[in-house]
Amino acid sequence: MNHSPAFSVYLAGWACCSLDETLPGRLGFPAVLPDKRRIPASVRRRTSQAVQLALTAGLLACEDAGLNPADLPAVFASAGSEMQVTDRLCIELAKPDGWISPTLFHNSVHNTAAGYWSIVTGCQQPSTSLAAAEATVAMAWLEAWCRLQSGARSLLVVCYEEVWPDYLEPGVGLYPAALAWVLSDLPDNAKAILGRPEPSAAALEGDDARLAHECPALAAAPLFRAVSAGKTGGDMALGAGWSIPLKSCGADE
Repeated sequence: MNHSPAFSVYLAGWACCSLDETLPGRLGFPAVLPDKRRIPASVRRRTSQAVQLALTAGLLACEDAGLNPADLPAVFASAGSEMQVTDRLCIELAKPDGWISPTLFHNSVHNTAAGYWSIVTGCQQPSTSLAAAEATVAMAWLEAWCRLQSGARSLLVVCYEEVWPDYLEPGVGLYPAALAWVLSDLPDNAKAILGRPEPSAAALEGDDARLAHECPALAAAPLFRAVSAGKTGGDMALGAGWSIPLKSCGADE
């Protein structure tokens, strides 16, 4: 790959999905509702709010990039993932009989979204599922950058959260949302150029910091607001002491 040292990968497509219709006003860019037409009924009946958000955002990002989702390796990242399922399992296990639903148990693992992604899209490419608390988005970017530097040509990233039970972590998990993006080592029709995520003194500020606390997946919101607005460049904070270089494809090298 022939990239400049500072800018290494190309943003080919992206999308945001949320069940909260007030959220776009805070984000500064559109967020669509989950699209039932894109997810088979057999999958919808078995999956959580988190999975349906992740699937919709991922499918829309691939569509925006003009790429077949079945062809893309993927990174799925969530600080909480199946928080509601896990909470319900713990409640049931604490009861005298201790019986739990097989479907809940099946859906309790952190890579549930990645598994259903392969079912819905027929994708047999490798996937990674990760969590890193407030650094989840930054680590998703870093994992994707490393995968592209290690031979992948294009790759999907999906960061997502559902609403958390309020007694588990008050103030966190307030918004159900997913942000997804497709990265490539090719400049064709790219929307932006991005460099390697790095530890940084840059920090999310104001409402962006509050939003990232309330929904960790939205730590990437300022970056995508900048892309949506055609920002020409600069280091974009990803939260938790990380940032990423951003450059518009229309800017001079």
